[in-house]
Amino acid sequence: MATTALTGFSMMSLLSLGYLTWDLMSPNQVENEPEQSFVDRSPVPQPPHIIFIMTDDQGFNDIGYHSSDIRTPALDKLAADGVKLENYYIQPICTPSRSQFITGRYQIHTGLQHSIIRPRQPNCLPFDQVTLPQRLQELGYSTHMVGKWHLGFYKKECLPTRRGFDTYFGSLTGSVNYYTYDSCDGPGLCGFDLHEGESVAWGQRGKYSTHLYTQRVRKILATHEPQSQPLFIFLSFQAVHTPLQSPREYIYPYRGLENVARRKYAAMVSAVDEAVHNITYALRKYGYYQNSVIIFSTDNGGQPLSGGSNWPLRGRKGTYWEGGVRGLGFVHSPLIRKKRKVSKALVHITDWYPTLVGLAGGNESLTEGVDGYDVWEAISEGKESPRLEILHNIDPLYNHARSGSLQKGYGIWNTAVQASIRAGDWKLLTGDPGYGDWTPPQMLPGFPADWWNLERHTEPRKSVWLFNITGDPYERLDLSEQRPDVVKELLARLVYYNRTAVPVRYPSEDIRADPHLNGGAWVPWVGDEEEDSWDSVYRKKNKDWKKKLKLSKSRSFFRRLNTRIMSNRI
Repeated sequence: MATTALTGFSMMSLLSLGYLTWDLMSPNQVENEPEQSFVDRSPVPQPPHIIFIMTDDQGFNDIGYHSSDIRTPALDKLAADGVKLENYYIQPICTPSRSQFITGRYQIHTGLQHSIIRPRQPNCLPFDQVTLPQRLQELGYSTHMVGKWHLGFYKKECLPTRRGFDTYFGSLTGSVNYYTYDSCDGPGLCGFDLHEGESVAWGQRGKYSTHLYTQRVRKILATHEPQSQPLFIFLSFQAVHTPLQSPREYIYPYRGLENVARRKYAAMVSAVDEAVHNITYALRKYGYYQNSVIIFSTDNGGQPLSGGSNWPLRGRKGTYWEGGVRGLGFVHSPLIRKKRKVSKALVHITDWYPTLVGLAGGNESLTEGVDGYDVWEAISEGKESPRLEILHNIDPLYNHARSGSLQKGYGIWNTAVQASIRAGDWKLLTGDPGYGDWTPPQMLPGFPADWWNLERHTEPRKSVWLFNITGDPYERLDLSEQRPDVVKELLARLVYYNRTAVPVRYPSEDIRADPHLNGGAWVPWVGDEEEDSWDSVYRKKNKDWKKKLKLSKSRSFFRRLNTRIMSNRI
């Protein structure tokens, strides 16, 4: 369990949520009668069924209770009757958020602190990490995953069914066609990507993925006996990631939206809303609901170029501004003690690991070493969050800011390195945080994509920003020059975390992954007996990283890569 916090902060003790059996006096036992051993044969409360629903690229402004142009009545109702998480943080892109949810650990502790896992990279979630579903299996849960994996698949040992899930149905890569399930990693490098367990699900082509995944979840609920074994379902929707595809009936209600991308995007959100409604209905129908916990979360900020909106937050997907890392989230459950609340408790995506293990009846020994905190009491009872700070990330391979230096970091930290941390009310960013404009909801029909690079530069290039994020959630007032004392303290925290970081895992792409060499599908291509020999594992202490980077000898590669990330084509 994580225990690190800024000096001077008081730490709350973390309590594991367990289930107690009491020794009671028998009603027929006389007070003076000799004591006899007594076994309580009353039913032991079963741990709750856990349904974790994650959407892809859904922005802060892309839900009914935050937005005026997208209608999500089912999500709004669940959130209103539960607890809305309005101080909830995720990661700016897909792989990091999923890895932190599955392991409860920051990226710097899994080697996945740079970019995403691309389809042809011989990389996946490190094998030494005990995953959340594995812990839940140990605690007696039946575990199932439906949807987008995006945590690597170069070996069979990387697959969801080898990392804690009893069953899996979904796509392994980061983006697929919603009907054909074709996934491309460059011109001519396309393959089929829909899997049933460890086999390719060729027969499902043509069915809209949001509907298909919902049907699978309802089938799991219908065939499982809720009283016999607790259930964990991780539903990782492909929606609302590009490509923007939706059945016509969902587009029609948004015919008044002039922006075509926003119109299609809104339709995809409505399809997700309907899916969540149908899953909630199934939970009630089949007897799960009264002992269930439903958690809703997005994986990163929205992409305005593709119809998403994070307004009024700054930035977008792929950035460390609030628009990239502050997520949509809520918890709905009959087990919540104080319902219909808006929670300002600080919560991070790594916190779900210890929180859910605690709900499942596990003790703190099962979450030793994770970076998350058990936040159930903060959510259910409105208590103060045990979390006081969040390391958003330290990425030593991202483009170094030309204006950054060790000198500008007061000799404590090289501000050319992309990093971000929040502690209490304060948030610090160094290096290049990414596109940092404020983008209102799109009203115009469209305009050239290159216009998105015309970010307003109203001040000289910087490499350090400091915000009081509680008082200034839109990051409009940079206080780095007024409060150098806070800057130095947070830079020291970055140094502390960086000392605990493991080497970056970002190997070169492997030509053997080409779907044309593997029957036309994206499947594991390396034998489990074959040893890993990554010639491009980069260590944080390597100061001459630009020369050692075998992935490319050119800065232009990074510009192209970052463009792809920002334009949401991964």
